[in-house]
Amino acid sequence: MESPAISHAKLLASDLLSLTMHPTSPPSFSFPRSNYPISHVEALGIIVATKSNPAHLLFLIDDGTGCVPCVLWLNPRSPPDPADPAPEVVRQQAELVKMGELVRVRGKVGVFRGEVQIVLRDLVVETDPNMETLHWLDCVRLLKDCYDKENC
Repeated sequence: MESPAISHAKLLASDLLSLTMHPTSPPSFSFPRSNYPISHVEALGIIVATKSNPAHLLFLIDDGTGCVPCVLWLNPRSPPDPADPAPEVVRQQAELVKMGELVRVRGKVGVFRGEVQIVLRDLVVETDPNMETLHWLDCVRLLKDCYDKENC
């Protein structure tokens, strides 16, 4: 079983954007919610803005509670991180980023210029509109039963 710091916490945009950074062991950071350390998240929303350059693809997803910036790095890092998706996977994911698409994103929480963002590791286009409601229900349940409790 994954530790809480490694599993992807399901969060609504408003909860994700309210996280504050807490340094752990450099160069890593966590974003604690009560005593629950959050470093990786899953979010779901509609793509409402996109911007790209040769290095990365930046887009916003809106879940009704806020807009979350997501970044997909198009060029591999040096040295490579074993957790990063393969270059061909990155290209496939970049092709899925289209305005108006309902997408589920998973990745590491990061901060750029003081704003929280998701550094993507995974992106899936959702074809079932019911997934929005299910994601909301999961997020509310997890906040109540896990993330906001002292012992989860």
